[in-house]
Amino acid sequence: MEKSPDTLDTSDKADKFKKEEKKDSMIDSISCNGKDILLIGTAHVSRQSAKLVEDTIHEHTPDTVCVELCATRLASLKDADRWRNMDIVKVIKEKKALLLFMNLLLASFQKKIADKFNIKPGQEMINAIKAAEEINATIVPSDREIQITLSRVWRGMGLWEKLKLMFSLIFSFSASDEISEEDIEQMKQEDILQTLLADVKKTHPIIEKSLINERDQYLAEKIRSAPGKKIIAVVGAAHAPGIKRYLSSNEKIDLDELNTIPPAGKTGKILKWAIPAAIMVLFVAGFLMEGKNAGADMIWIWIAANGIFAGIGAILALAHPYTIISSIIAAPLTSLNPMIAAGWVSGLVEAFSRKPKVKDFEAIPEDIVSIKGFWHNNVTRILLVVVFTNLGSAIGTWTAVPLMLKLLN
Repeated sequence: MEKSPDTLDTSDKADKFKKEEKKDSMIDSISCNGKDILLIGTAHVSRQSAKLVEDTIHEHTPDTVCVELCATRLASLKDADRWRNMDIVKVIKEKKALLLFMNLLLASFQKKIADKFNIKPGQEMINAIKAAEEINATIVPSDREIQITLSRVWRGMGLWEKLKLMFSLIFSFSASDEISEEDIEQMKQEDILQTLLADVKKTHPIIEKSLINERDQYLAEKIRSAPGKKIIAVVGAAHAPGIKRYLSSNEKIDLDELNTIPPAGKTGKILKWAIPAAIMVLFVAGFLMEGKNAGADMIWIWIAANGIFAGIGAILALAHPYTIISSIIAAPLTSLNPMIAAGWVSGLVEAFSRKPKVKDFEAIPEDIVSIKGFWHNNVTRILLVVVFTNLGSAIGTWTAVPLMLKLLN
């Protein structure tokens, strides 16, 4: 009888694969396109998972080891000096400060848990790479680039969901202190990003779609197309069921489509220009309908609200005095310019006022473990300046508008 493509081929497996399946439920053997694939589902901060990965690779000596890492993260694991090469000014100019900040918050959560149980973040991936090198197996980074994943999530969320996402990440600092080692083992059942964003994903399905479902497809296709007849794939346990489903089917997966960053929504584009235009119309209406005094008052309200709240944001980030001044001056102007944000201006001023040193970049992995460290490190403080100044400017805008409308009788 011919087997269904959805049925895992365990009966025809080698005895060692059968024994491995019985020994640990985290390991599954799959036949796909004439290849024997051993799929290991792990917890990213588990000593047991790290040891299991290393032992399994040495025992089965695969042709290829696929790891749940993108090419960038694989390179960073191998390059201890990677932070030295980061150009923070370029990050700001390319409008990637918020994505980098989110990435560091995620790394912070993972590292705090790992430190708590005396294990390096992603130790199972480190072990997989080391073991693969020892047996001369090909190493394939099989995950989608983290920046693409976060960008697809960000583009698919509204303003309220974005704010909830930021606060969920920030609150992860305290959440990680309450996690026990038993909880870590339970994390094998879900992605660490899912754990952090549990509340947000309930109300916004783009979280689970981009973080889990799309990456399941991406990982499955990269594993399926990996070279060699015998493959071991090391992935987070949350992805294992989805990967098995896609590997067992003949569904075609388009990696180019999964790597595409969707364009900004039409609503966002319209609001980007409509809000500044509406503010300008409000200024004109104030002068025409209520006279020059009312019009002038509107302008001062706008300047004061934007400048004060942007300045407060910079102060909360413990910015340099020059940065605080620049945020107060820039915010009223940048809020009317869809192409420039107050945080970008203040971030650049902070970068030049307190130019990060090599030691700041080298200290990032340790400093991001604590809230104090984020504010202490010159690199991460620049990111805080960008985020908080932009947030302050946005609050200033929504504070100023109702006050300006009150002047129109």
